[in-house]
Amino acid sequence: MIERDWLVLQTLYNEKNITKAAQKLYISQPALTNRIQQLEKEFGVQIVNRGRRGVQFTPQGEYLATCAHDMLLSIQMMKENVQNMENNVAGTLRLGVSNFFTDYKLPNLLKLFKEQYPNIEFKVTTGFSRHIAQLIYQQDVHIGIVKGEYSWEDKKHLLLEETICIASKEKIDIQDLPRLPRIDYHADTHLKASVDHWWSENFTQPPLVSIEVTKADTCKKMVVNGLGYAILPSMSLDDVDDVYKYVIKMKDGKPILRKTWMLYHEDSLKLNIVRAFVDFIENVDVENKI
Repeated sequence: MIERDWLVLQTLYNEKNITKAAQKLYISQPALTNRIQQLEKEFGVQIVNRGRRGVQFTPQGEYLATCAHDMLLSIQMMKENVQNMENNVAGTLRLGVSNFFTDYKLPNLLKLFKEQYPNIEFKVTTGFSRHIAQLIYQQDVHIGIVKGEYSWEDKKHLLLEETICIASKEKIDIQDLPRLPRIDYHADTHLKASVDHWWSENFTQPPLVSIEVTKADTCKKMVVNGLGYAILPSMSLDDVDDVYKYVIKMKDGKPILRKTWMLYHEDSLKLNIVRAFVDFIENVDVENKI
């Protein structure tokens, strides 16, 4: 089997649908079906069953699909190690980055890094921090940038801290919050737990959630248009001047701080591209200059 075959198996296993898998692989459906049939002949087993509910992997197919992840990772590491032998800072840096950091910090950060190392390319995977944490645990990315606290015993670097704010188009009395319309978004579990704890310390009534959205940026736009108040990280409000912002604090007077971390494996520093990026991050003021 060649690398492309492992990729075909992994993609089809993730999608469970011939049409979607073919689209992701940029090949035709007949070509994908033919490749699976060739693999079935090569191994002498049936890999998938096709039915009304899509593609179902046989036990043998499940095993091969599980192997695909490890094989693709092994091939990727092999390529990186070969490139690394030349002592050049070149190749593809694989980053896993939280949605929030991607929206507000990542583009300028990568631009500055690319100016220093023009031969580096990027493969960026974005998502919720819990997903990014899983990617770095599994070594699917070289570096993970996450918000919140995760159990991580390898190398980490604090990128920034930000407070959590109540944002409102009109001036409000904090004690009136239970009676005011609130706009909620799908925050990560760590932030949601902190905000819920703060709420329970101050109010006996649940919040009056009138609108729910998926992204913090959408939530902010709703606030700007006067549709209600929201509880948002301060960084998301840096570009907004015409809203009132109230930093929320716990009973002991301390603000809720949301930390952003860079996580990576110490062994990955053997790669020139990873070491260069880590050195770059540790010497740039991410919070104030990016």
